[in-house]
Amino acid sequence: MGIKLQTIGIVATDMGKTLNFYRTLGLPIPEGLDEEFNVDYETPSGITLGFLLEEAAKQADPNFKTPVVGQSMNLQFMVDSAAEVDTVYNRLIAAGYEGYAAPWDAFWGQRFGRVKDPDGRIVNIYAHI
Repeated sequence: MGIKLQTIGIVATDMGKTLNFYRTLGLPIPEGLDEEFNVDYETPSGITLGFLLEEAAKQADPNFKTPVVGQSMNLQFMVDSAAEVDTVYNRLIAAGYEGYAAPWDAFWGQRFGRVKDPDGRIVNIYAHI
């Protein structure tokens, strides 16, 4: 028996806003879930994104504290091409989301763009170049 990363938990202050961001990013999260307290979405790579409403987190854990969002951890989404990095980044900016770093060609061989989700988490979009 081994250990396997299965789910990445994301605490959301507003489920609808959070799910809409990730839909705009390009994840086909079904509609009609915006009022749920917990939404699990399995990505094509098999990792589940577990969205949990902050109110539910506080009910489940009496010691829960609203996270201070920083740069110690972020989500990274790979797309097929450098041009698609720009397309996804621009789509999110046009939808009103805050950019963190406009796409650039990074020295490590990737096209990389960074956007903040509704709770301020940095989400990276990249492609190998």
